[in-house]
Amino acid sequence: MSLFKRLFTVGKAEANAVIDKLEDPIKMTEQGIRDMKKDLESSLKALAEVKALEIRSRNEISKEVEKAADYERKAILLLQKVESGEIAANEADRLAGVALEKKAESEAHVERASKEQLLFSQNVNKLETNVKTLRSKISSWENELKTLKARVKVASATKNLNKQIAAIDSSNTISLLERMKDKVEQEEALSEAYGGIANEGKSLDDEIDNAIGSVPASKASDSLAALKAKMAANKNTDQNS
Repeated sequence: MSLFKRLFTVGKAEANAVIDKLEDPIKMTEQGIRDMKKDLESSLKALAEVKALEIRSRNEISKEVEKAADYERKAILLLQKVESGEIAANEADRLAGVALEKKAESEAHVERASKEQLLFSQNVNKLETNVKTLRSKISSWENELKTLKARVKVASATKNLNKQIAAIDSSNTISLLERMKDKVEQEEALSEAYGGIANEGKSLDDEIDNAIGSVPASKASDSLAALKAKMAANKNTDQNS
């Protein structure tokens, strides 16, 4: 069938599509689904028409069966009228013969219509199978299309993220970090150098004071008392002399 050839073409196009152009198989799939829906619409129309012919044949069969039975009943009535003397035998035979011919015609119509009805019924079964297959295929392809669109979105987002990561110059980043590290080390060395220069500018007294540290209060009191005693002793010596 041309439909399934078309589906095979779409599937083949998907298989051979370039990964970077995923929108192409999506569009082809959408077109394939639209074509399948058109085929489904045509199949439904054909199915309705064939079903109408089947119904018409069935109704014709029923009608002709009734007509055949009616002609047989009339032929019997004509023969019965001969027995009752209501009609001449030759006239009854002629009319009954005509009725039986009509019955035969109706039976022939029944046989013909029955063959047609059987053919129509077979065609209806085939068309119903095709319709069911088309509906199943359309549903399957629509689900496949939803999955494909979702995969395209994920692939596109992943691709963009990977492109951003790839755009980062790792070597340049490392170079910047090394330069910053050198600058920090330079600043630390400069600070240490200034500290050395500041120490060189101190007086010897400052160095002594720094080495000794602050004098405890108790030691300062002892020194003051000793100094006063020394001054008092010197004063006594001056007076005695």
